[in-house]
Amino acid sequence: MRPKVKRLNLLFEQPCAIVDLETTGGHISRDRITEVGLVLIDGDRVERFSSLVNPGQPIPPFIENMTGISNQMVADAPPFSALAGTLLDKLQGRLFLAHNARFDYHFLKNEFRRLGLRFQARSLCTVKLSRRLYPQHFKHSLDSLITRHGIEMPERHRALADAEAVHRFLQIANAELGEDKVSHEARQLLAAPSELEGLSPALQQQLEDLPDLPGVYALYGEAGEALYVGRAGNLRNKVLAQLKPQKPGGKRHEAHIPEPVARLEWRETLGEFGAHLLEWQWLRRLRPRHNHRSHVQGEVCSIQLRQDDDGFLRPGIVYAQDVDFSRTADLYGLFRHAREARKIVAEIALGHGLCQSVLGVEQVTSRKGAACNAYGLRRCRGACVGEEAADSHNPRLRQALTRLKVKPWPFASAVAVVERDEVTGETAEHVFDRWCYLGSRAGSEGELNGAPAFDLDCCKLLEGWLRKPQPGSELRELSAE
Repeated sequence: MRPKVKRLNLLFEQPCAIVDLETTGGHISRDRITEVGLVLIDGDRVERFSSLVNPGQPIPPFIENMTGISNQMVADAPPFSALAGTLLDKLQGRLFLAHNARFDYHFLKNEFRRLGLRFQARSLCTVKLSRRLYPQHFKHSLDSLITRHGIEMPERHRALADAEAVHRFLQIANAELGEDKVSHEARQLLAAPSELEGLSPALQQQLEDLPDLPGVYALYGEAGEALYVGRAGNLRNKVLAQLKPQKPGGKRHEAHIPEPVARLEWRETLGEFGAHLLEWQWLRRLRPRHNHRSHVQGEVCSIQLRQDDDGFLRPGIVYAQDVDFSRTADLYGLFRHAREARKIVAEIALGHGLCQSVLGVEQVTSRKGAACNAYGLRRCRGACVGEEAADSHNPRLRQALTRLKVKPWPFASAVAVVERDEVTGETAEHVFDRWCYLGSRAGSEGELNGAPAFDLDCCKLLEGWLRKPQPGSELRELSAE
């Protein structure tokens, strides 16, 4: 039998505001509020406030379907500027509670900041509180709490109704676990050190503005030098994890930067494909000190077979600047350095019993026709000493190289990998032709950003996408001009 729900009285020993917002999307800087719902608790007195808000921008169909709030409904609603004074009066001096409090708190803070108003409050996330109160459960989303605790909801994804659901959850937790337990866990959360503690005020402000979106970021040192470039499916989570002090004996899952970080910059992308491409560009432009990949030099090369006068095929190294890799037959492998290509040839010679002298792995300096070292070890069939003919050695060489054969460009013209934001409907195109990355752009028209380049990482990225397209993206063939 469910315990009787108690009134919250003076929740956590201070006045509280349970807040929920509906918005045009999940970007705290780009999107705007469409509805505000507050449950204000002062001891035994509970006040409720709700208002639609004209966001000054269209509500995407995806959001309209989820919340039920349409452009028509907010057309005559007050803009946030008209509500700001009232909201400040109601929120000042209260503990700010919300389910995923960081989102609602920073969304409101940004709206006030645009009007030149300062809003500051202690915040408590009821997702984190639920995890501490009910650790036996895996899910703590608002939908999960509603189902688990039997909370009746007249309207889901409306601001006041969602705030009221959080209010009911806290009442139920008080009844089930006791006020002392709930207050204790809340105090523990409020007393926990800030995840930004120890960082400079300027860096803290930048971290406050980081979105929960895919993108690329760069960390800079005190002298302005680039220290590290990374990409993330969630920029805020990744950067905070990287900058958070490591606990003694703890394992660090993100790259450690062994010097002070003074500032950061970031750029959002619509998806992971665009983030990979942007990271590649930033690595080559900034050459950050603590990225191993940014130090890789060299020019993309491949192995090409040529037939000598003696009839034997011999591997040679050719470079992307000299040969059109997408149109040339009989190219094997793409390598960042010639030494990588030579290493592969040596491994193939050893693994398939091919002549090291013919393949150029070993330079035989004695008289013509001398045996290579592998022949003495019975790992060469004697092409070097005339015991194996070219018409036997050549097919074995081609067979050994088969798995490395460079695929020809499978399209008649350039193609674009198109990524789409399902919430806003925005698109980004990443254009390739003959395995060469030409650049990216917002939408389907306009100039491409980025320097064209035949790069091994970009080529492999596209190959991987063609084998398994990522959700939310598609391929568009561009008409030949």
